[in-house]
Amino acid sequence: MIYVIDHKDSFTHNVVHQFSLFDDVECDDFSKINKSKLNQASTIVFSPGPGSPKDYPASSKIYKKLKGKKKIIGICLGFQQILFSEGASIIEQSKIYHGFQSEVLVNKSSKLFNTGQKFKVGRYHSLKLKEPFRAENFDITMRCVISRAAMSFENNIDKIYGFQFHPESFLTLNGKLLIKKILSA
Repeated sequence: MIYVIDHKDSFTHNVVHQFSLFDDVECDDFSKINKSKLNQASTIVFSPGPGSPKDYPASSKIYKKLKGKKKIIGICLGFQQILFSEGASIIEQSKIYHGFQSEVLVNKSSKLFNTGQKFKVGRYHSLKLKEPFRAENFDITMRCVISRAAMSFENNIDKIYGFQFHPESFLTLNGKLLIKKILSA
């Protein structure tokens, strides 16, 4: 079972729908976590949402408690939430990307996707990872071709993955495949 932690985002329903193609999905608001469902889940998904990771201390607490115990996936704010919980700075970017399609490039750090592969993704964010960023077992695996901003990470030791973009968006051309690969990792 996959447990989606909803950060009150309009995309959460789409995230739940996309993940439900692969497994049973339960979804609860970040402020009303069902501990029984959380404990039963094999995978935890931190959803997109408004604001900044610092606005969701309960999500950081859940992440730190479950790191290395369950597969964890972060999307957009969830991507930032995981990195923030690992000590990263999340900052405003000069350009806001809302409903914007960008091309990303997979780099040699990726163990799940083909190095050099390029594809288009849907972006909906005003914040980004401040680099350089270093955390044990975390690799930035995709970058925006134009801005070079971090677009995904992999931690294959602890089974933690994140996308700054929205794999469930119609602007992401192969989002279903991305989710399938992450769930299969």
